[in-house]
Amino acid sequence: MANQRQFPRTPMKCRIKISHPSFGELIAQTRDLSDGGVYIRHPELVALPVGSTIRGQVQDLPIEAPILQMEVMRVDAEGAGFRFLDGD
Repeated sequence: MANQRQFPRTPMKCRIKISHPSFGELIAQTRDLSDGGVYIRHPELVALPVGSTIRGQVQDLPIEAPILQMEVMRVDAEGAGFRFLDGD
């Protein structure tokens, strides 16, 4: 199967605070990042249906990171892959 990714992924581990009505707020860890999205590891994420949206904010930066809207694109046993949604 051909790789259909629009943006190359870069391995990157950082803490991220995410929120969704099904679980509230939690701290998870990213696995990789691209210009178009991020993969986040956390057991709570495996229950999210594809198409769900969450809010996420990278933690531990010297300045407060923006809060981003993200959509679930795929789910596996470790977590979920998200695409960044355009902010309005």
